[in-house]
Amino acid sequence: MARQLMVSELIEKLNPLPLEERIKTIYSTFGNELVFASSMGAEDQVITDVIVKHCPEIRIITLDTGRLFPETYKLIDTTRQRYGKEIEVFFPDYKEVESMVRQHGINLFYHSIENRKLCCRIRKIEPLKRALEGAAAWITGLRREQSVTRIENHLAEWDGSFGLIKINPLIDWTEKQVWDYIVANNVPYNSLHDKHFPSIGCQPCTRAVLPGEDIRAGRWWWENPEQKECGLHWKNH
Repeated sequence: MARQLMVSELIEKLNPLPLEERIKTIYSTFGNELVFASSMGAEDQVITDVIVKHCPEIRIITLDTGRLFPETYKLIDTTRQRYGKEIEVFFPDYKEVESMVRQHGINLFYHSIENRKLCCRIRKIEPLKRALEGAAAWITGLRREQSVTRIENHLAEWDGSFGLIKINPLIDWTEKQVWDYIVANNVPYNSLHDKHFPSIGCQPCTRAVLPGEDIRAGRWWWENPEQKECGLHWKNH
């Protein structure tokens, strides 16, 4: 009940504020028990820009699954150099990866949803759990507009999967707002966005989208839309 009350109060506090004030308020609430998990997407780059300018003490982490695009690795270095801010990189347990590949194959995710979710758990969820150890809250770049799996997400919510509060300061932003901010503030972004990749994950599981397709259509394109989450953002209260 106490955590539900805190989440409700946080939503009420954050809702009327512009992004910069939302980030300041989040930091003033959680201090050093706050982590921003960036996937290096356009939304995450906007949040990184705001954090560096207004609350540089906030930790920024990212996950290296071992299957990322070269352009994503380049952006990690570019962002570090641009802002002079450490981005903590977390990796999967190599023993778990080796065991998974020996048992199911290197590209197991194409064969079944269960295999894909196993790969996401080992390469993403478990490393994120380590990254969030000791945190009371984490920040994400989720937007409702991104997919059918995110339309019920809120500015703040209890994340039962990780046992802490998840805060989505861009949840009510449009894609246009994201790119307007990037252009106005000269924010570095993944060059794949210019090649019709609106959503970028692991290289084998991401393709460019066609004109008129949903912005998440290029992620796990062989699955149904309602299943297109890696497990980091399933709603779990």
